[in-house]
Amino acid sequence: MTRTSAGRDRFAQRSLGGLHRSIKQARCLMVGAGGIGCELLKNLVLTGFGEIYIVDLDTIDLSNLNRQFLFGRQHIKKSKALVAKETASRFNPNAKLTAHHANIKDPNFNVEWFKSFTIVFNALDNLDARRHVNKMCLAADVPLIESGTTGFNGQVQVISRAVTECYDCTTKPIPKSFPVCTIRSTPSQPIHCIVWAKSYLFNELFGASEDEAPEFDHSEDTENAQEIKNLRQEAQELKRIRETLGQPEFARNVFEKVFNKDITRLSEMKDMWKTRKPPIPLSFQSLAPSTRGGLHSSFGDQKIWSLEENFWVFCDSLDRLSQRILDLRGTGESSLLSFDKDDEDTLDFVAASANLRSQIFGIDCQSKFDIKQMAGNIIPAIATTNAITAGLCVMQAFKVLKQQINDARMVFLSMSGDRGLTTEPLRTPNPSCQVCGVARLTFECDTSKVQLRELINVVLKDVLEYGPSISIIHDKLIYDEEYEDNLEASFETLGIKDGSFLTVMDESDDDKLRRVNLIVQIKHRPQGEPGQPFVKPARFDIPVNQAQPPSLDSLVLSGKDTGGNSSAHVNSDVEQSRKRKADDFLDSNQEPSKKVKAGGEIIIIDDGYIEID
Repeated sequence: MTRTSAGRDRFAQRSLGGLHRSIKQARCLMVGAGGIGCELLKNLVLTGFGEIYIVDLDTIDLSNLNRQFLFGRQHIKKSKALVAKETASRFNPNAKLTAHHANIKDPNFNVEWFKSFTIVFNALDNLDARRHVNKMCLAADVPLIESGTTGFNGQVQVISRAVTECYDCTTKPIPKSFPVCTIRSTPSQPIHCIVWAKSYLFNELFGASEDEAPEFDHSEDTENAQEIKNLRQEAQELKRIRETLGQPEFARNVFEKVFNKDITRLSEMKDMWKTRKPPIPLSFQSLAPSTRGGLHSSFGDQKIWSLEENFWVFCDSLDRLSQRILDLRGTGESSLLSFDKDDEDTLDFVAASANLRSQIFGIDCQSKFDIKQMAGNIIPAIATTNAITAGLCVMQAFKVLKQQINDARMVFLSMSGDRGLTTEPLRTPNPSCQVCGVARLTFECDTSKVQLRELINVVLKDVLEYGPSISIIHDKLIYDEEYEDNLEASFETLGIKDGSFLTVMDESDDDKLRRVNLIVQIKHRPQGEPGQPFVKPARFDIPVNQAQPPSLDSLVLSGKDTGGNSSAHVNSDVEQSRKRKADDFLDSNQEPSKKVKAGGEIIIIDDGYIEID
C-alpha cells in the first residue's frame, strides 16, 4: 500500500468507523459507466469499496467528454467500461476493479453471478436494461441502488426484495412511436423530418437499405399498409438512383426524387390536405443557379440556415459522402456508411435534408446544433447533477451495508422548488406488481432430460398443490389446459436452459383462491441418480393474490431469460380470454421492431430531445 493510499484509508476509517470494514469487504456491481457511472465509480474507489465490477456495452463518443470526466479525446470509440476501469485505478491503485465491455443481459450474467455481489448500483439510461437488472436483483435477493438524471433533476431509490417497492412497482411513461404514414406523408414536427432524413434517406443512399426503418411503427392498419407499400416502392426507385452515385447527375436525381416527385405525388392526394396546407415541391433547377459557385455566408451550428443554404449543404455533403463511398469501393472494404452525430459529413446531410423537408411541409427549420441533439438521441445532461446523484447513491449504500434499509430514503434532486433535495420514506412493495409481487422457486434439473410434464405433475400439482387451471409462460405460452402440445418435450427442446425463468399463472375461477404468480428459476444440473433428472423441491405456501387480477400485458418481465433471449408479453385483451396459444405471445426483449411486426426502436420525446429506448 502506498503512503497516499494508506493515508486515504486511514482518513476513511476515521470518518466511517465500523462501516469501513463492511465497505472494504463489499463486492459491488456497477451497471453503466456513463454520466452517473463515471462519478459513481470515482466515489466508490475513493471511499474504499473492496471489489468493484463494471459492466457497460457502450463506447465513448465525443459528446460524452463534457461530463464523463474519466474519458478523454484519445478514448473516443473505445469501451466505456474498460477505460473507466483504467482511469479510476489511478485514483486508488489498491482498488480491485473488473470491467466487462458487454451487455448486462448476456447469459453469463445470470442469477448466480448476481448473488455473488453485496450490492448493485444501476447507472443506466436504458429502460429495458434497468428493468432487467431490477428483475435479476430481485431474483438474487441483492439490494439495488437505482439512480437516474435528466437535466437538473435526479433521483435515487433503494430497492430490496420484500422490503421496498421495486423499479416496476410504479408505471413508467409509455414511449411514443411514429407511424410510417406520419414520417413518410404527413410530418408535422421537426423530429418527423429528422427521423426521415436519418433513418430512411441516409440509409437508402449510403447505408444498409432499410425498408423498415428503425424509428418507424410499421403496424399495418389500413392507412399504414398503403404507406408501407409506397415506402417500399420508393425505396426501389432510390436503389436505382443509388447506382448512379459518383456521376454528375447524382445530386439532381436524388433531389428531384425526394423533394419534388414524391412531394408532388403527395400533394395530389386532395383528401389528405382538407384541413392542412399541402406540401410544396422544391425544384433543383430553380435553386441551383442561386448557389452556383458556392455560398460564403456563415454556416454556424447555432444558426438556422436559409433555403438556399440548406440546398448548398445538401449538395455539398452528398458529394462528400459519395466520394467516401467510392474510396471505400476502391479498397475492397464494405462500402456502407452509418450515421454518426460526430461525423460532420453525415450530420450535414441529415440536417440539410431534414430542413429541406421541413420547408416543404411548412415546419420550422432547426439549427444544426438542435438537429444533432435530436438525431443523436442526446438527452440534456449536466455534470453537476450526475455528481450529486452519484454521491447520494453512496450515502444510501452506507445504510444498506449497515443493515438499515428501513432508514434509507427515496431522494429527489430538483432545482425547481425552494429546496434542492427532497426525500420521502421508501414505499412498500406494490402487491399487484408482476415483477416483485410474486412467489419464487428454484428448480434444479437436467434440462436435457426433464420434461415439461414432470414439472407440472410432480412439482406444481403434487408438491405445490396447483389445480388443473394453470398457464406456464417462457418466451411464449408453453402450456395451459387447452394447449398441451409440449407436455412430452424436454426443457432443452423448448429452449429452457440454465438461468431461464418460467412464469406459472394460477387460472382458478375463484378469485379468493387464485394465488400470485410463481416465478420458476431453472438451474441446470447434470443428471445424478439414474431416473432422477430433477430435484424435487420442498413444499411451501404460495399466497393468495390479494390484488386485482393483472392484465397479461403486465407480464413482460416475468418470463425473461437472463440472457435477454425471452420473456412473456401478451398482446391481446385479457377480458377476451385468459387462455392463450403460443402465437399470442411476443418476446418483449426482441427489438421493439418485432413487437410491431416490422417496426423499430421506440422514440421518447422530452422537450424537443429524443431518446431511443
